Amino acid sequence: MNIVKGSIVGASAGRDKGGWFVVLGVDGRYAYIADGKRRRVEAPKKKKLIHLTPTTTVYKGSCETNPQVRKILKQFNGG
Repeated sequence: MNIVKGSIVGASAGRDKGGWFVVLGVDGRYAYIADGKRRRVEAPKKKKLIHLTPTTTVYKGSCETNPQVRKILKQFNGG
């Protein structure tokens, strides 16, 4: 599965391991991810693509605010 803007991914390594994130952008070997809480939209985490586990879900709408990102990830974080 290819990781693109709007993809829902899981972190498979590092301090964020086990968390779910929305990809805000992709730049070569890196993705910029946010969860709307610890990793805010204003300051996304730069993470290597090899440390992310993609899902089959890609969000097509706008991910511009932290409440929007939290709402998108609600189903992955256990409701």
